Amino acid sequence: MISAPVVIIGGGIVGLTLAQALKQASIPFEIYERDTALETEKGGGWAITIHWALNALEQSLPPNLFKQLENIQVDPEQGVRDTGRFLFLNLATALPKYEIPPSKRMRVNRKLLRQLLAEGIDIKFGKSLVGFDALGDGDTATVHFEDGTTTTGALVVACDGANSRMRHLLFPEASATADLQPLPVKCMGVTIRMTEDQVIPLREIDPLLFQGVHPDSGKYMWYSTVSTPPINGSEHTTEPFYEGQIIMSWRRFSPEDDIPNTDEKRRQMMCRMASNFEQRLKTAVHSIPEGTKVTALNLADWPTRPWPNHNGRVTLAGDAAHAMTMYRGEAFNHGITDAANLAKQLISGWSQSGNGTLQKAVETYEKEVLERTHDAVLLSRQACLDAHDYHNLHADSPLVSKRAKVLAPAKAVVGNDDAILPEGELKSDAPKQG
Repeated sequence: MISAPVVIIGGGIVGLTLAQALKQASIPFEIYERDTALETEKGGGWAITIHWALNALEQSLPPNLFKQLENIQVDPEQGVRDTGRFLFLNLATALPKYEIPPSKRMRVNRKLLRQLLAEGIDIKFGKSLVGFDALGDGDTATVHFEDGTTTTGALVVACDGANSRMRHLLFPEASATADLQPLPVKCMGVTIRMTEDQVIPLREIDPLLFQGVHPDSGKYMWYSTVSTPPINGSEHTTEPFYEGQIIMSWRRFSPEDDIPNTDEKRRQMMCRMASNFEQRLKTAVHSIPEGTKVTALNLADWPTRPWPNHNGRVTLAGDAAHAMTMYRGEAFNHGITDAANLAKQLISGWSQSGNGTLQKAVETYEKEVLERTHDAVLLSRQACLDAHDYHNLHADSPLVSKRAKVLAPAKAVVGNDDAILPEGELKSDAPKQG
């Protein structure tokens, strides 16, 4: 029987999902979070699409928590009748170029999801990782925090995000190996409040989300609903409102394409980029109020590669193991799958004696992660590049192919775009998933 706990570094969605799975199995764990509280500005105005990882999430949560996912959908009423449709538009006309193959999904508010996953979990806040010891052939690893405290576990699982400190610590002799690889694309986004009159034109395109690129400028736009009046508490007030997220990105060719250093200059840049969009889309961007916080998003990734696990005592999960861009919307789904698969391996071997059993469980988990996510990172990278090249975008691009472990080409919306190739002429240099 292993006596030391699993130490989880990172109280985000992946770390909390793993904690819930271990709690159900009565496996001891501790979870540490760098932030000082659960409620932070980070990720507050965002939403997440759960699609092919729905089963993995269900396996990880107690039934009462999983059932509550229905109540934190950005639009619960739409969620009931959702078709799974996901459109890619010509931003000059707002007509769909491709319809991404539908799949069962739930679009949930990120802030509410984190609150839900934290139920019954004792998170130790204000704990920033600075180092660890996993020397020799021992059975434990000790984690060191910035405040001078330490903790020791049978296994340390770092779910500490794309800029993972633990990932860098695992490659002490070649720290650049752990560095994110930047992409030649700039990106920024806002979350805004809208009245019903303001949001109706966008919801007529799609009530949940859509994306597209302008055929001439190569400017990309993403729109998604973040909350509706029943979710944000404004339903029975005198001023009910909706929240929406607008993200814009573009290829960088010169310093003139760099993101400005103030919110107002960023907002103005978004307005300029949307000046030749279809009227509804242009109006949405031009209606972003002065004073709105405009967040610059760093587009970089880390294709999964084997990392030293110190005889099964340290491992990575989520973005720490496979940072990827958001253009396929799969990072969350892979992270949840990591948590479910790692929990499954730990549960099967936890009661058996000897650290060798734990090491085997960790190595089995890591092998599956590597096989599943290395190509997934590259697919998301290709999707990012394809997103800004309208005329070379084809139905088998990972940008518009089915969100699933096995790719399925998009459905071309015939008649909306003369650039669509006839069936049988689809081609792409995107890496294929095995």
